[in-house]
Amino acid sequence: MITCRSQVTEMILSCKVRKGLKWRQVAEAIGMSKEWTTAGCLGQMAFDKTQAETLGKLFELSDEAIAWLQIVPYKGSLPTAVPTDPLIYRWYELVNVYGSTIKELIHEEFGDGIMSAIDFSMDIQREADPKGDRVKVVMSGKFLPYKSY
Repeated sequence: MITCRSQVTEMILSCKVRKGLKWRQVAEAIGMSKEWTTAGCLGQMAFDKTQAETLGKLFELSDEAIAWLQIVPYKGSLPTAVPTDPLIYRWYELVNVYGSTIKELIHEEFGDGIMSAIDFSMDIQREADPKGDRVKVVMSGKFLPYKSY
């Protein structure tokens, strides 16, 4: 019996390793981006029935696990307030150093509001560089202005 979504994530990761799959392959199987698909497989998004069934076949999941993939998850995957994984910590550091700059520049350009993480897309690519390859991350979120009432 599966009692939580994190158990399904563990099943997915185990099968992914066993089969030697890449997230890009998983994304192609369901027709979505590798970024969104990975977030979903890690428990941060809900899949529709067709996507969940396709993932079920790919990852050899039970009907119960497939059902869990279709339930809206509790979002937020970090186990601690300050991340301890070095790669995730660098993103935390990036927001600590540049967060106020990002906020200031978005407000200057758009006004008082936020960038949506719901109406959002992200693209992660390798960028060749003679001094060492770089990680290129492009994020795009709809601007949502605060309302006056």
